[in-house]
Amino acid sequence: MALSPREQTARRAQRNRTRLKKVGNGRLRLSVYRSNKNISAQLIDDAQGVTVVSASTLEAAAGVSKGSDVEAAAAIGRLIAERAKEKGVTDVVFDRGGYLYHGRVKALADAAREAGLNF
Repeated sequence: MALSPREQTARRAQRNRTRLKKVGNGRLRLSVYRSNKNISAQLIDDAQGVTVVSASTLEAAAGVSKGSDVEAAAAIGRLIAERAKEKGVTDVVFDRGGYLYHGRVKALADAAREAGLNF
């Protein structure tokens, strides 16, 4: 039986998170969620089950007019890195969440790296 696209994405995300747990060494997880209109990222502490910081194109602080382009994703990457550094976090693992490392997801990751996050 063939899997639906949503089920395929969920399987890819779970496979990615399983690998991250093996190499994470207790680091926070930078999780990305991408929809058709917006993109968001959050730093998650899996040991305690809490979100440390988050950033989204839905926030006014993001300063983007359109949330569905590469420039907006890069702005969110810079914003999440700034907020993480304020909390004293520099080393994370990147959870692309079943999305391909391409386009907006790649732009967010590259901007977060340039702003000081290590992954």
